[in-house]
Formats: sequence, C-alpha cells, structure tokens
Amino acid sequence: MILTNEMIKANLKEYSNKNTKISRDVKNGKFIKIVNGLYETNPSVNGYLLAGSIYGPSYLSFDFALYYYGLIPEKVTTFTSATYDKKKKKTYTNAFGTYLFRDVPSKVYPLDIRIIKEDDYIYQIATPEKALCDKLYTLKPIKNMIEMENLLFNDLRIDTNEFNKLNLQNIQEISNFYHSTNVELLYRYMRRKKNE
Repeated sequence: MILTNEMIKANLKEYSNKNTKISRDVKNGKFIKIVNGLYETNPSVNGYLLAGSIYGPSYLSFDFALYYYGLIPEKVTTFTSATYDKKKKKTYTNAFGTYLFRDVPSKVYPLDIRIIKEDDYIYQIATPEKALCDKLYTLKPIKNMIEMENLLFNDLRIDTNEFNKLNLQNIQEISNFYHSTNVELLYRYMRRKKNE
C-alpha cells in the first residue's frame, strides 16, 4: 500500500517527533521509501505499480509498455513513463527499480491510455499502438519506408506477430497529434502492408 507522510503521521498522534518515528520505521523495513514523502508497505510489490505515484501526471509507455505487451523480446528493467510539458527527462531510483519520465506532445497525452486495477493498485498504461508511437516520437527522424521497416524489426526488434495485431485505425487517429515524421511513416507503412 502506498502511504504519504501525512497518512503515516495521522496514525502517530502519541509521538512528539513523528519524523524520527518514520525514519526508524524506514530503517526497520516497515516502510520503504519511494520518493520524498511517499512510502510503500509491501516490499515485493511490482515496481511498475508505483510509477504513476512517483511523478505525474504520467502513464507507462515506451520500452516498458512495448515489453509489457510482448512487442519486444528483451526484458525491460526501467519503468518508462510519458508525461507532458515537463521539458526534460526525469529519473528516479529506489528499492523497486529505476523510473524514467519523458515528454510526449500535450495534445496526444490523454489519448489511448488504459486504466488498470491490479490488487489494490491502479495504474495507467498506453495502448500497444500508442506505446509504439510514443517510442518512435523519441527517436531520430527517418526518411522512408525501408528505414521504417529496418527500425521496427531490426533495431527495435518488434515481434512481427504482435505488430500485425496492432490497430491501424488507432494509429491513424493519434498520428496527427504527434507532428512526427516517424509516427506519420509508421502509419503509412502499416497502411501499405494492410493493402498488400
């Protein structure tokens, strides 16, 4: 369970120095520090369940989401999330893992996000289509369809079976909001493949 400083202090009325008591509880493992003022009580919780509470607003995306959906084969150990209007990348590391936050365009931010409840936690994650678009948005612009195919299947190692399950209409609907050559090329590449 995620607890704030204030939530913990509300149960420490009998202590004169509540911060000292919290520090002692952290040292003893009763609470695990996530970031300043935020703690977790379950040492075995999956790290991705905490991402949204560390820095926000944010949703899981990029490499982590691509791995989560089986689009890439490599296990991703950094919990990657999208934010907007932050202007720079943010990285946090704690006992549960490393968390990386980076911007996507503000107009695309609220689109195609899934809200998932897992045990007592709620988290937000991009749809597979959006996670791929977010990832391509962060990469150096490419020039043509051949480069797109190479980027997808050689560089990113996207699984072809999972790629073929992606919804072309979803990508078409969100692609204009990125103002990204890569995302536009992805849509054109997928449309051409569907028509072959």
